[in-house]
Amino acid sequence: MGQDATTAIFVPADAEPGAGVLICAHGAGGHLGDRSMLKAAQAIQNAGLNVVRFNFLYKERKSGRPDPMPTLMATVAAVADHARRELGPGPMFLGGRSMGGRAASMLAADGFAMGGLILLAYPLHPPGQPEKLRDAHLASIRAPVLCLNGTRDAFCQPNLMAPVLRRLPTTWTMHWIEGADHSFNVLKKSGRTDVDVMTEVTAATREWLARRTQ
Repeated sequence: MGQDATTAIFVPADAEPGAGVLICAHGAGGHLGDRSMLKAAQAIQNAGLNVVRFNFLYKERKSGRPDPMPTLMATVAAVADHARRELGPGPMFLGGRSMGGRAASMLAADGFAMGGLILLAYPLHPPGQPEKLRDAHLASIRAPVLCLNGTRDAFCQPNLMAPVLRRLPTTWTMHWIEGADHSFNVLKKSGRTDVDVMTEVTAATREWLARRTQ
């Protein structure tokens, strides 16, 4: 990306031969190796996808202030293009956690070539600000989408997402994780563990991927 460079890590699928690769972008407060990213990436790898994790440029500079959205989008695109050159032909998916997934979704809305979009904890609105919906571009996405959010996600209240979903094409698959928050953590009283949640993410992703190849 011009004179800028960042760190990226390729991790092969664990459970089976890779069905493709996911370019997985981190959230605003995270980085390529934060706990939420590692959990999510492991779940995706268990579903059969290779994963490329990377830092956005601001995080590579050790800054806490995210880059402007056009820069975030350009970084995702640059990492994806580099991965295509290095890994050769094969299905490529874009996505990531929260802000990273949002940047990937805006690329998808602009028509960036991809096999599909995997959104983990899509930030539909800032916490406590339901009037600031980030949905204007979603109906323009033509690639298949898997969106996974927790029902306790302060960034994506189910009652606010429901009318948005009614406007989206049938290529959009919404998977709600009961009791999970924005980091996919659940309360102890739910009777579930974080491992249970990530197993659900793996199963939902594997099922979605299987439909892509039918």
